[in-house]
Amino acid sequence: MTFSKCSAQPGWNIKYQKNSKSLCTLYPMEGFFIGLVVVGAKEEEEVEMELGTFTPYVQGLYRKTSFSCGGRWLMIEVKEKSVLQDIKRLIAARVKPKRQIV
Repeated sequence: MTFSKCSAQPGWNIKYQKNSKSLCTLYPMEGFFIGLVVVGAKEEEEVEMELGTFTPYVQGLYRKTSFSCGGRWLMIEVKEKSVLQDIKRLIAARVKPKRQIV
């Protein structure tokens, strides 16, 4: 948990990382939260192939967010479970499970 002075969304937030790779940042708001997920160049093709299966809200946000600073920085307002599921899927595109040795 950190306090950010970032002009995009100042205030308290919770950063989730795996192996020092940022997965998402959650910004608590009154009655909902904002999830910041960066779709990088490595994930862009996969996300665009599946974009039609996301909620109309996330589809529109993705399309209107330009690629800059290494990715699309999506500030997603989570007010519905379906949008939360979209965030989980975007995170899954960033983190590939380790291969299990059989």
